[in-house]
Formats: sequence, C-alpha cells, structure tokens
Amino acid sequence: MKIGVIGGGAAGFFAAIHAAGPDREVHIFEKTSKLLSKVRISGGGRCNVTHRPMEISKLVKFYPRGEKFLKRVFRHFSIPDTMNWFQSKGVLLKEESDGRIFPQSDSSESIIHALTHEANQLGIKIHLNFPIQSIEPCAEGIKVVSSKSTFILDRLIIATGGSPKIDGYHFLSKLKHKVVSPIPSLFTFNTPQEPIRELMGISVPNALVRLEGTKLSYQGPMLITHWGVSGPAVLKLSAFGAKWLHDHKYKANAIINWNAELKEQNWEQSIRNFKSLHGGRKVKNYPLHDLPTRLWEFLVQNSGIEADETYGNISKKQINRLVQNLFCYILKIEGKTTFKEEFVTAGGVDLQEVNPETMESIFHPKVFFAGEILNLDGITGGFNFQAAWSTGYLAGKSTHI
Repeated sequence: MKIGVIGGGAAGFFAAIHAAGPDREVHIFEKTSKLLSKVRISGGGRCNVTHRPMEISKLVKFYPRGEKFLKRVFRHFSIPDTMNWFQSKGVLLKEESDGRIFPQSDSSESIIHALTHEANQLGIKIHLNFPIQSIEPCAEGIKVVSSKSTFILDRLIIATGGSPKIDGYHFLSKLKHKVVSPIPSLFTFNTPQEPIRELMGISVPNALVRLEGTKLSYQGPMLITHWGVSGPAVLKLSAFGAKWLHDHKYKANAIINWNAELKEQNWEQSIRNFKSLHGGRKVKNYPLHDLPTRLWEFLVQNSGIEADETYGNISKKQINRLVQNLFCYILKIEGKTTFKEEFVTAGGVDLQEVNPETMESIFHPKVFFAGEILNLDGITGGFNFQAAWSTGYLAGKSTHI
C-alpha cells in the first residue's frame, strides 16, 4: 500500500509514523527545504511538547475552535499517550509550574531527533522542496500532482498546517471541501493613542482583561509594550475573540482589572482602609496590592490626584475615579501585532466535513486530515502541538482500517 502525507511538520510526521507498517510505502511531501520548522522554534527553541490539564473535559476548554471535535479525538490519543510515546523514544520530559511540558534537555532538537529517527527506522521516504499543486480522487486511488512528478496513492493524509490566506488552500480545490477563511489568532493589542504605552516594560502577574460589549475575558500575566499590551492574558483573549475582533476590524475597548483577584468593592475598601490608617502618606508613593510603582503613579495621576496629595485628603470623587482606573481601566484597541514565527490561524477545513473518530474526509474515503489545516487551534503552543499529535496519530492509524 502506498500512503502519502502532505506536510513535514509535527502532525505530518506523527501521521506518517503511525501510518507505517509491513508492506506499506509511506511518503512525506514537504514544500520547503526544512522539516519540523515550528517544532524547532516553539517555546523559544525548547518545544512545549504538550500542556496540562490531563483531563479531556478540562483540556478541550483551551481550544477556541474545535472543542467538541477534539473531545472525540482525544479519547483515542491524549496527553498521557503523547508523554508515553516520546519517553519510549528516549525523550525525558519535565513539567513546569504553569503546566507546560518540555523535554528535559530544554532543546527542541530532542523532539526533532525522536521524530526523524523513528521515520528513518520505519523507512519513510521524505521529499523536500516538493509543493503539491493539486489532489484528485481517481479510479486507481488519489492522484497527487506536483511540478516534479505525479503520485498515485492508496491513502492520503493532508497535514500542511494553517495558512494566513485563503489562497494557501488552493491545492484542495478539487476535493470540494469547505474552507473557513483564515484569520489571525494569538496576537497583541495595539493602542497607538494610549498614553499608557509610556510604561512599556511594566507587567502585572494576574490581570483580568475583557472585551467591552462581549462576554469574552481572560486573566493572567499582562505586559505593557511600546505598541500596546501583550502577555498571556491578551494573547489568550485574542484567540477566543479572534472572529469578533476580526469582524470589528480590530477596533474595540479592552477593560482591565489590574488584579483579577479583587472586585470593585475590594479595591475601594483597600483605599479607604489605607486612608484611615495612614492618612498623612502621599497617595502616589504607596501603591496598593503590590502594583508596580510607575503603573500606580500613572493611575493616580489619571484619577485627578495631585502628586503631593495625601490619602487623608482625597475626596470621595477621587476615590471613585481611582477605583475605576484600578478595576475597569478602559484601553482603546486600534489594530494588532502578530509574530510570524508564532503565527497561528483560526480557520481551515470545516470540521463538520471530517470524521473525528478517524480524521477521514466525509466526501472522500481514504483522504485524511491532521493538524492546523483543520479549523481548530489552541491558546498556546503546547495545546496546538497536542492537537497535532492526536490528529496525526488518529489519521495515521486510520489508514490501517
């Protein structure tokens, strides 16, 4: 049996490895000169292989698109299976405090070596600089055409990854699959008119950021940059809000609570307590709840409180303004910034046209999909890799049926 895998990334390699077996000829077709490019650069070159939580019902909540689909996929292959597989290939793993899982070597080369070594052992044939121009089911099987040659295959797994433009899916046109137009996911918020950008470099450990006019919110570390705001809270919110923000042309208001553990009344009570206990102290010199000094000074000034004003002298109106700045600071978003090497798309092949028990096309038996070519994405690299391993495994195994 001749099996082709289009795409030499994480999902493609994992699919090829699990499609291999006796009397099977497996080919990987990669359009560039490099294999496993995203694996190499992910996690700052360390490769966050996967990410807790282990429980499938909790894990799927970290996928803005694909939650229900992946719930069924993960029943076949989930985080413990991923860890066991890599460790069985000699890659020792470690878990960090935030739930990310890395190779103990802190090098993505450990993951790359495990995958390429296994592919070599299984006799998988790799074709570099081999872009596919079209795919067409035919009487003999599936015809795959490139500028170099044509292959007739018995099974085909498509694992080309996401594309920032709909044109990137043109090679699928003869399969008649619906492709959800790609839009960016995981990006920072640009705030060109906001004076808060003067505080670039300042971060808070647990902000709550929400998009005004929606129920979308996320909490976690947040960083002020020279172009706006970034950090996990913003990036993850951008993933869940990708479609809404795209539809609003990346113009919106972000509302920030600088400490997600505190409600409006907590902030107000803290100010009043300090006022009664330390009325002679200058407001700007005594930040509450460990807020960074420069951020506190900015918020105090923004609340109409003079530099030499003491806690004892601030009015009820000034307290209310300060509480508003602390609990729901309004930030005007005008644009986004995406990072090419970490680019993640929302969009791809419509999940309703793929069987989540086998990864097989509902239109074309013997054609399978895996990885980011599907309309699914996670909020950080580890979740995206887990989706790649799981869909790749299932697509590869299903070619044996």
